[in-house]
Amino acid sequence: MSQFFDFTLSGLGAGTTYALVGLGVALVYQVTGVINFAQGDFVMLGGLGCAVLSEAGAPLWVAAPTAVAATAAVGALLDLVVVRRARDADSERLIILTIGASVTLEGAALLAFGPDSHFVPSFSEGRAFDVFGAHVVRQYVWCGVATGVAVLLMWLFLTRTLWGTAMRATAMEPETVRLVGVSPARMSLLAFTLAAALGALAGAFLAPLQPPDASVGIPFGLKGFTAAVIGGLVSPVGAVAGGLLVGLVEAYATGYLSSEYKDTLTYGLLLMVLLLRPTGLLRKASVVRV
Repeated sequence: MSQFFDFTLSGLGAGTTYALVGLGVALVYQVTGVINFAQGDFVMLGGLGCAVLSEAGAPLWVAAPTAVAATAAVGALLDLVVVRRARDADSERLIILTIGASVTLEGAALLAFGPDSHFVPSFSEGRAFDVFGAHVVRQYVWCGVATGVAVLLMWLFLTRTLWGTAMRATAMEPETVRLVGVSPARMSLLAFTLAAALGALAGAFLAPLQPPDASVGIPFGLKGFTAAVIGGLVSPVGAVAGGLLVGLVEAYATGYLSSEYKDTLTYGLLLMVLLLRPTGLLRKASVVRV
C-alpha cells in the first residue's frame, strides 16, 4: 500500500506542472481560439532562466521571479509579433505558426544556453516527508503549493477584477465586446502573457526535480495540451484536473510497468477521450468556468 501512495503522491506532484501548462493552453484557447503549441517552451524558458540565474549566484527568491517575468515578456512578444499579424488566418495556419514559434524558441534557447542540462538547488533542504508510509520529496510540496496559489489567483483575477471580466466576456462574445470598449487584441495579449507566466512558474519549481535543457519544451507542451483536452480545452478547472490525471497515469505506468510505457498510456488516454468524449471529461459549456 505504501508503494501505491508513493506513486500517487509523486504523480500528483508531477501533475501540478502539467496542470499549469494545461491551464495556460486552456486560457489562450478560451480567449483567442488559438491552440498554442509553444506553451511547453514557456516551461523550458522558466526552468532554464531560473537555473542559469541560480548558477550565476542569484538567490532562488530572485532567480525564479525574474525567470517568470522574462518568460511572460516572451509570451507577450509571441502574441504581438506572430499571432496578431495572422489574426484573420484560419485555425490550421495559426497552429502551424505556434509550432514554428516553438521550434524557434527551442533553437534560440539552444544557442543561448547550450545543449547541456542546468541544475537548480531544492527550494528547501531536509528529508522527505512521510505520508501514510510514502515518502514525499519536499520540492513536490513546493510544486503543489505554487500550483494551488496560481490557480487561486487566476480564479480571483477572472472573477473579481475588471480585466478578468473583460477576458471572460471576450471568450463568450469576441465581437460584441467591442461595442462596450473591450479590445479583443488586448485581451489576447493578456492571455498569452498570463499563459507564459504560468508555464514559467511550472518550469522554475520543477527545475530542481528535472534539470531543464533546451529540448524539454515540446514534451511539456504535448502533456499540457493533453491535460487541457482531457479537461475540455475551454475549462480552466478541467485543465488542472486533466494535468493531475496525466501525472497519475505517468506515475502508475512507471511504477507498475516501465517508464517506457508512460507516454504510450498518456497519449492513449488522449486518444480515448477524443474518440469517446471529444468535448472533454469535465466540459459542460463553451464559456470560462471558474
